[in-house]
Amino acid sequence: MKKIALAAMLTLSPMMALAEGKTHHVAIHVDEDDPQVMNMALNNAQNVANYYASQGDEVVIEMVAYGPGLNMFVEGKSPVADRVSAMSLEMDNLSFAACGNTLKGMEAKSGQPVPLMSEAVVVPSGVVRLIELQEEGYAYVRP
Repeated sequence: MKKIALAAMLTLSPMMALAEGKTHHVAIHVDEDDPQVMNMALNNAQNVANYYASQGDEVVIEMVAYGPGLNMFVEGKSPVADRVSAMSLEMDNLSFAACGNTLKGMEAKSGQPVPLMSEAVVVPSGVVRLIELQEEGYAYVRP
């Protein structure tokens, strides 16, 4: 009886692996203060997530903003704030990284703190974060 159970498990395990799907990793880069580029980046994230879901796969997406693109995450200034908030609630697989170097520069220039949206996590350097993600096997997308 044990041999039959083992044989059944070995026979089904390849099918179970296929049913689980694959996990993809995508880094999306935003470095322009252009609502069209920001919306395209968000569209890319949504389209990638929808595609892989339709294939039975999963995807992990990290959007990294630095330079002028950091305005995407600045509270009260982001032209895509509503979409960032909505997508953050709807998509557990999507995260937002804000460049700490850019943030420090913006604060030094303005002489006051620059508040970021709660959805964004500050990383020391946006460029370094993109490098780290690519070294971890993330596909790189720049809209």
